[in-house]
Amino acid sequence: MENIMNLKIAPEWDNLETVRVRTEEFLKDKNLSRDIIDSIIMNISELMENAVKYGRFDDKIKDIAASVTVTDNDIIVEVKSPVKDEDDFHFKRLDKIIQWIRGYQNPFEAYIEKLKEVAVQPVCESESGIGIIRIAYEGQSILDFYIDDNGIISVSAVYHLPGKRGC
Repeated sequence: MENIMNLKIAPEWDNLETVRVRTEEFLKDKNLSRDIIDSIIMNISELMENAVKYGRFDDKIKDIAASVTVTDNDIIVEVKSPVKDEDDFHFKRLDKIIQWIRGYQNPFEAYIEKLKEVAVQPVCESESGIGIIRIAYEGQSILDFYIDDNGIISVSAVYHLPGKRGC
């Protein structure tokens, strides 16, 4: 089984609910559990929010591209948006957060540490970094990213379906 849902949306907050609804409809067709559907909707929501917040849109690149791919073993959420360049502050911050998460034995530990950090030194919600950590912990997904030659960052969250983990 492999099925793909592709979306292109303008980077506007009002469009995020449409993404959530379309993702839910797509995943319901695959007869997935409510818990899995909720995890994937949260994953795409967090990635889309980051694309709206941090994307560097212009006349050449006006939309966010998103996809959800369901295979026999995984569900892959991928969101693509433009960045200024590889020295962009938000790109470097994303890299730092993902590497930080990978430094823990499991995402729960990273999640707890981030909650402690936010509780002790509150930061504005847009800068807490907790959304990415939620994808790893609550969304039970592995995060990765790359920037192509056109300055498009592709951030993915891979959710392994229960009982389907390979070697």
